Amino acid sequence: MTALLIILVIVLVLVVLLQIALTSDFINFIKGDDDEEGRSKFQGTMLMVFLVFGFIALLWSVYYFKGRFLPEPASEHGHLIDMNFNLALLFTGIVFVVTQILLFYFAYKFRYRKDRKALYFPENNKLEVAWTIVPAIVLTFLIVKGLTSWYAITSDAPEDKIVFEATGKQFAWVLRYPGVDGELGALAGRDKVSPTNEVGIDWNDPSSKDDFLANDIVLPVGKPVEVQIEAMDVIHSFFLPHFRLKMDAVPGITTRFWFVPTITTAEMREKLGDPGFNFELACAELCGRGHSSMRKVVTIVTPEEYDKWVKAQTPYSQLVGAYEQKAPLQTADNSNTGTPLNAEIN
Repeated sequence: MTALLIILVIVLVLVVLLQIALTSDFINFIKGDDDEEGRSKFQGTMLMVFLVFGFIALLWSVYYFKGRFLPEPASEHGHLIDMNFNLALLFTGIVFVVTQILLFYFAYKFRYRKDRKALYFPENNKLEVAWTIVPAIVLTFLIVKGLTSWYAITSDAPEDKIVFEATGKQFAWVLRYPGVDGELGALAGRDKVSPTNEVGIDWNDPSSKDDFLANDIVLPVGKPVEVQIEAMDVIHSFFLPHFRLKMDAVPGITTRFWFVPTITTAEMREKLGDPGFNFELACAELCGRGHSSMRKVVTIVTPEEYDKWVKAQTPYSQLVGAYEQKAPLQTADNSNTGTPLNAEIN
C-alpha cells in the first residue's frame, strides 16, 4: 500500500508540473509573448527530470519484485534456458540504458536556441557500419547460444531414458506411460480412437499390453525423461514452466524433447516454504473455449518411489477388457464398444 501511494504521489506531481507548463504557455500566448527558447529549455529540463525519476523507478521495481521473477529451474536444461534469457536481458538492458540516456540528454542539450543553427549531418559511413556490425555480432551470438540449447533439448535422449506420451485434445491431456517393460506400444491411428481406446493404441503390439494411463505426471528425479507429444484435434502446446520447457502438440506429427528433473516436489516445497506447491503442466496455445482447463499436476519423486508407483498401476488393456466384459454395447456393425474409461467399474 505504501508503494502504491508513493507512485500515486509521483504521478500527481508530474501531472501538476505538466498543467503548470500548459498554463504558462497559454498565458504567454494571450500576452503575445511567445518565449519559444524558454519553453524549449523547460521541456528539455523536464525530460531530464523524467529520465532521473524513470531510472529510480526502474531500479526500485527490480529490487521490489526480485523475489517474484522466474522460480528456480527444476531441470538441467532449465539452467540453459535461464542462461540464454539472462544473456539476452544483459545485452538488451545495456542498449536500453544507453539509448534512453542519450535520447533524453540530446533532447536537453540540443534544445532550441535563437543563436544556434542545426548542423547538417547527412551521413557517416563509419558510424553506420558500426551500428550494423555490432548488433549483427551480438544477435549471431545469441542465436547460436539459443540453437545450442534447442539441440540439447531436442536431441536423442540417453539410452536409460524414461518415456511417456502426452496427447492433447479439447480440453485435456491424455497421459500414457509404458509399463514395467519400459516401452510404449505403437499407435494404430486416429481412426482407432474410441471410448475404450482414447488415443488409438495398437493392441497387436506386445509393448502396449502393459501401458497405462495416468491422471497426473509422475517422474523420477535425476533420470532423463523423454516426452512424446501428440494432438488429436487442434494445435496445443505442452508447457512445463518450472522446467523451462515448451513444445507444440501438432495433429499428425509427433514432437518430442527430453530433460532431467533435478528437484523433487517435496524438496521444492521445503525450499519455498509452501506445503501446497506443485509443479504443473499447462497448455500454452489458445486451443478453444476450454483452454484454461488443460492443467495437470507434475510430481517429481525419488526413483524408488517412481518404480513403486509404476508397479502399482493397472494396464490400460486390462481396464478396457473389464469395461467390454462389464457393459458391452452392440452397434450397427455388431462391434463392441465400452463406456468411457473414467466410468466406475463395479
